[in-house]
Amino acid sequence: MKKNILITGGAGFIGSHVVRLFVKKYPQYRIINLDNLTYAGNLANITDIEDAPNYVFYKIDIRNKEELTALFENEKITDVIHLAAESHVDRSISGPMDFITTNIVGTATLLETARASWKGKDHRFYHISTDEVYGSLGEEGFFTEETAYDPRSPYSASKASSDHLVRAYGHTYQLPIVLSNCSNNYGSHQFPEKLIPLMINNIKTNQPLPVYGTGENIRDWLWVEDHARAIDTIFHNGKIGETYNIGGWNEWTNIDLVKLLCSIMDQKLDRPKGSSEKLITFVKDRAGHDHRYAIDANKIKKDLNWEPSIQFEEGLEKTVDWYLANEAWIIAITSGDYRQY
Repeated sequence: MKKNILITGGAGFIGSHVVRLFVKKYPQYRIINLDNLTYAGNLANITDIEDAPNYVFYKIDIRNKEELTALFENEKITDVIHLAAESHVDRSISGPMDFITTNIVGTATLLETARASWKGKDHRFYHISTDEVYGSLGEEGFFTEETAYDPRSPYSASKASSDHLVRAYGHTYQLPIVLSNCSNNYGSHQFPEKLIPLMINNIKTNQPLPVYGTGENIRDWLWVEDHARAIDTIFHNGKIGETYNIGGWNEWTNIDLVKLLCSIMDQKLDRPKGSSEKLITFVKDRAGHDHRYAIDANKIKKDLNWEPSIQFEEGLEKTVDWYLANEAWIIAITSGDYRQY
């Protein structure tokens, strides 16, 4: 059976890496990239594959049942890799309804469309989610696939809801589903409101480096290209009905991460050592800011032989190099010109 794989959110940060990997690695597959091109969707992320013979792009909102139904019928969609989501926590605090409608209603609409379209078992609905659904950890312990859900923000609550819906469709309708929950991603093409690209850009332009609270919140960081590899592995080899946690075994406090970035940037920009740290500015903490996230990624290593390929310092340096070498990409984002692509 020929695979016609629908990848939702494929013009965003993580989605663009997944689309690029699948288009290049699997010329026998037809890759259908669906993105609504909201503020974080950027077709300039995938210019290198936009003319590939096994690739096509559609601008569709996943909440639009009519357009989704037509797409499934016209493209004979066999599988879904679902990455489309509103994902920035701060935006969910100031405007939660977009997160609720896109992440919950949009996922439900996609599930319903797949359920109506697919006959038989030779399909897969792969839902990508976040470690934030598990809530906040203390100083010890890790999130496992059995950790109870305890979402603390409108964003994480909307993702938790979508996770439950996906599992419910698997249980109730025998839809062939698989899920993964990942830790914080970093790497090229990330929208510059996120921590690492924001700090890189602000250091470069000598603007303040805003750090929430005292900067002691802890996150596990995962290189986006490793995440794309994990998605490839789970899509092809993950067991139907299972959940896999994808993490980097790589915990950093926010303040230590920012200081490391300052050090790398001082070296890259030939600035005096320690000069960029003077830009650090502590700001009022985010409402409901979870203290620590950390993923136990043993299951995916044991069952599917996946593990991170790169040390954080090396990955962070590669990330800095990409942003410094792609100034036009950053300028197009910060100016809004990318919306005209």
